[in-house]
Amino acid sequence: MKFLTLNTHSWMEKDPLIKLKNLCDAITRQSFDVIALQEVNQLMTSATVDQSLLVTFSATNNEHPIKEDNFAFLLQQELQKNGLEYYWTWEPSHIGYDRYDEGLAVLSLKPIQETRSFFASENTAYNDYKSRKVIGIKSENQWFFNVHLGWWQDKHDPFPGQWEKCTAHFATLKEPIFLLGDFNNPAHIKQEGYELVTQNWFDTYHLAAQKDTGFTVADAIDGWSENQSGLRIDYIFANQPVKTISSQVIFNDNNEPIISDHFGIVVEIAD
Repeated sequence: MKFLTLNTHSWMEKDPLIKLKNLCDAITRQSFDVIALQEVNQLMTSATVDQSLLVTFSATNNEHPIKEDNFAFLLQQELQKNGLEYYWTWEPSHIGYDRYDEGLAVLSLKPIQETRSFFASENTAYNDYKSRKVIGIKSENQWFFNVHLGWWQDKHDPFPGQWEKCTAHFATLKEPIFLLGDFNNPAHIKQEGYELVTQNWFDTYHLAAQKDTGFTVADAIDGWSENQSGLRIDYIFANQPVKTISSQVIFNDNNEPIISDHFGIVVEIAD
């Protein structure tokens, strides 16, 4: 199985339609089994999608309808034209950049058996960009959760409390679990978020027989305005030590064109 996680920064990039096509082309070539995308946006003012186009969509709830410019919807439609039928879900966490429903999407080549979502943040106000949800799908009797959490020392809603809520939710599940996403906690910083997570979760980067630097942020970006070096803040974790063939950075100009302020991670797990 091959997994992809990417913070898309969708519609905030230059030439977004070209970057959507580049993402679609890469997925078409590699046929990832599960894809987790963060910062998946749609304009709040856009028209709602006709239900006939949402045959493979599984809602986590019905609070926010899919709009015609939903980044994940457009991606799924393009992939369908290329002969790849993905089952998918999407749910927003908050208003992004004052005009978007900003959320998380998960796409799966295999049918979705069940979906889940919950707030990781203490704050649940839709108009606060630090409001954080986690969404997940069960497919092939495994759980895949898409995670986009806050910063370790955030005064408003710090990472430790969010991770505590995540841990409580994951503890209720019996199946194998994978966590894919942007954790906003660099791997090299001691006694912070990365070490907290890896007390009980396995980082597939370290399990991988083949790997590269793992850096998914190259310089200063939103949320990391003072950064000047490579950071590893996007991860794929497993709740058991799975046999991992490789972990590679993607969309970094060495392996596919840059399409976001984050690079992506591709992990291949032995079946």
